[in-house]
Amino acid sequence: MSAAAGVSLEVRARQSLGSSHDAIYHMVERALSARDIEGGRLVDVGCGSAGLWRLLAHRFDSYCGLDAVRYEGFPIDAEFREIDLDAARWPVPPAEAHVVAAVETIEHLENPWAFMRALVALARPGGWVVVTTPNQLSVLSVATLIVKRRFSSFQDVHYPAHRTALLESDLRRAAAEGGLESVDVLHSHHGRVPLTPWHYPMAIARRFPRALSDNLLIIGRKPI
Repeated sequence: MSAAAGVSLEVRARQSLGSSHDAIYHMVERALSARDIEGGRLVDVGCGSAGLWRLLAHRFDSYCGLDAVRYEGFPIDAEFREIDLDAARWPVPPAEAHVVAAVETIEHLENPWAFMRALVALARPGGWVVVTTPNQLSVLSVATLIVKRRFSSFQDVHYPAHRTALLESDLRRAAAEGGLESVDVLHSHHGRVPLTPWHYPMAIARRFPRALSDNLLIIGRKPI
């Protein structure tokens, strides 16, 4: 049995600490604002401690968070469902969400294509699916791959929490196979300079988003 197989689902989930960087949450907000998406129900898959909901609560009428564990700090008045996101079937109603978001979750799972299909199934016709993940094509990630033969966010310290490294092209293929339309990719404009603790100025990162962003987002709409 591999070391990863002996690690419980809860231990893997808690390795992420239940939160993501603010730049990632703001990337989601930018994607929704650019498309005038608001109102209805937000289903947050891999919700952690609901950091996304704290930023977007003003945009939606209701919220539900799905995750393997209920993290400390999750709002006591917010709806939560405990779920194994690697499971073949999820005990949640289909087509209930106006927006389905999965922030820094897909890289934790064993089958990203099945996960994307499950996200699409949660969205109502005309609804939107938003997925974020580490950007494997950033300068930092490519440099780490050349030097250490691993992507930046998939080094030994990140395993077994981070399991599947996906390129932008992989996400586009998974979205298309899941049936999403109007698919687009955005970048966080927040990236660390290799070999330093510093980050690129946002003005520069905006000019070279793919190279200088640590994370990316794909968004698509479920056909009506």
